[in-house]
Amino acid sequence: MMDTPNPLKKDDHLLDDLESIRQLLGDDGLQPPLLTEPVEGEVQIPLLFDMVGNKPAAAPEPMVTPPAPAAEKAPDALLLHLDNELRAAAQLIMQDVIDDFAPHIEAEIKRRMDARMERLLSQYQS
Repeated sequence: MMDTPNPLKKDDHLLDDLESIRQLLGDDGLQPPLLTEPVEGEVQIPLLFDMVGNKPAAAPEPMVTPPAPAAEKAPDALLLHLDNELRAAAQLIMQDVIDDFAPHIEAEIKRRMDARMERLLSQYQS
């Protein structure tokens, strides 16, 4: 009998949430590069140690707007507000996914680097 819930089920839920937000934002055609493909362009990807100091202590409370002013907003302003909220929610979910998978990714990178180093060292020793 286990007292803790299965962490994979939580991860699956986060990935499903992220996928639904990606579909809502219209990013269906975008595919991330494979690990073997170089990333082109001026994309700045935060490193794990960059994120450790910047991690929020708790998830921010969602903003609650009164219904009367929301009805008076122009449709463009309302859509912009909803878009901003969706993007903020997507960022939080992405950070949760990164936080959950970072140890696994780090371990896999270390394993691959160790194997590569062993192959390189064995070539030079031969």
